Amino acid sequence: MRLAVASGGIAFVISALSLSAQTPATSARAYSEGPVTVMSYVRTKPGMFERYMEYLNGQYKQSMEAEKSAGLVLGYAVHTSAPRTPQDHDLILSVTYRNWAAFDGLADRSDAVANRARQNTPRQRDQEFIDRAAMREVLGTRNYQQLLLK
Repeated sequence: MRLAVASGGIAFVISALSLSAQTPATSARAYSEGPVTVMSYVRTKPGMFERYMEYLNGQYKQSMEAEKSAGLVLGYAVHTSAPRTPQDHDLILSVTYRNWAAFDGLADRSDAVANRARQNTPRQRDQEFIDRAAMREVLGTRNYQQLLLK
């Protein structure tokens, strides 16, 4: 009796495996996973758009170019859009990474690269953060992964 139950269980496993072996064509995806882009939605404070753009063209660009040269990021961009409401963003900062694994240990690696590129102290970085807060408000961020159609 035990042999019959065991052989019945084995037959079930074999039939389940054979069914799954027949379905790769139906489960194959029509896309592959591509790079990941982080979009930061920013609202510049009244009268601060040009000043914030100067920061982006200076220190921000210098840091991003250093991270790009170090292979931490694939690219970055600055986009503008007309706000639909007084609370809406007027800038989007995008940074593109190779994949989700690029985020592992990213803060330490990007800090090291930025520190070498800009050669500033923690106190200077704190002051820069305060200065940026006077120019803009970050409304939030979203992560997007590109799906590459095959």
